[in-house]
Amino acid sequence: MLTDPSSDAELRTLASQDIEATTSQLPSLSSRLKNSLIPAHPFASLPCMIEIHPGAGGSEASLFAHSLLNMYTDLCARKRWPTTLASYTPDDSTHDTGLTDALLEVHQPGAYDVLRTEAGVHRVQRVPATEKKGRTHTSAVSVMVLPSLPEGTNTDAELDYENPESDYYVNPADVKSQAMRASGAGGQHVNKTESAIRLTHLPTNTVVAVQEERSQHKNREKAWRLLRAKIAQMRREAREEEIVRIRRSAMGGVARTGREDKIRTYNFSQRRVTDHRSGMDSSDLEGILGGGQGLEDLMDSVRGWMSEEEVKALIAEEQLRQQREQSK
Repeated sequence: MLTDPSSDAELRTLASQDIEATTSQLPSLSSRLKNSLIPAHPFASLPCMIEIHPGAGGSEASLFAHSLLNMYTDLCARKRWPTTLASYTPDDSTHDTGLTDALLEVHQPGAYDVLRTEAGVHRVQRVPATEKKGRTHTSAVSVMVLPSLPEGTNTDAELDYENPESDYYVNPADVKSQAMRASGAGGQHVNKTESAIRLTHLPTNTVVAVQEERSQHKNREKAWRLLRAKIAQMRREAREEEIVRIRRSAMGGVARTGREDKIRTYNFSQRRVTDHRSGMDSSDLEGILGGGQGLEDLMDSVRGWMSEEEVKALIAEEQLRQQREQSK
């Protein structure tokens, strides 16, 4: 109608308006289609735990680890999500605030689905306050996002940690339990009682240790929750790696999983934050580190990238299935 010279002028105008209106809806429709194709993540509805560990970079890494902890705490406060700092070990080697490990519990249902975009290695590039020659140093912090186990027995078979078919199930016979004295500040109680608990999952050599509570029983409960969460996350990631393997065999090339050595870089000299999965660049460094809307925009871009990758995996899996059927 638009190109036919015999078309009525009013009809051509209506057609142009219809095309414009329809075109503007395509991004939203495409997003809705992708979401309808992708199965819901099994942990999507759960609260979560954010585990933070400084990596390479010495004191700068421990200082930035504390900044990331503040970033997630501020984000949750702005969204009015209740949180608990379940554990925090300060880095005594720094003159400023630094940490050697921290565990932040986010009690909001569905928090895992939002915050799972943050799992991976966060890299910071800046000039340390102690650097006399003005050289930029690069440091790294590891962030792990774990599903938080519901309190008590769950009637959902997939979430029931007593069900051997559940991702949360851990055979007690596979776990070595040790009671020990807690370390660090805490007074005489810390020094005289064996209230701290360390659990080791022997098949995977996964180790968790909890010492925050005065009661050994409470520390044991927390340690088991954390261990189940880590094992469940490992099992889920193993299945995701299998999807990547299928995709490689069907389409060739190197598939990205989002767990590369670095997922995001915070460049202080350029006041820029870059996410290496979605490719998004932001100049809102302060806003992002303050847990503001800039951080949510980054996480939204990563969820979009994740959706794209999952759709590609589904297509590749279907193509491989068709190839196998044709070869029979």
